[in-house]
Amino acid sequence: MHVERTELPGIGLRQVITTADGRQVGVVTHLAGGRRDLLYDDPGDPDRMWSLALTRAEALTLAGLLGLPDVVDLPGEVAS
Repeated sequence: MHVERTELPGIGLRQVITTADGRQVGVVTHLAGGRRDLLYDDPGDPDRMWSLALTRAEALTLAGLLGLPDVVDLPGEVAS
């Protein structure tokens, strides 16, 4: 899967993927404070993105809910 990475000078890094359904979802990782902004497109307006600010703890909790241990390849394991 392709991840579109865009440096945001003075802010951080924006990383976005396009889902199989054509929707965009991503994260802006801020340089300061560990804040993450969850981004997702507006199905009614293809030029609009919505965001939800998450603290580092919230981002880690969400990663767990999404199954982080299930999707992280451990060294020496072969991805299925």
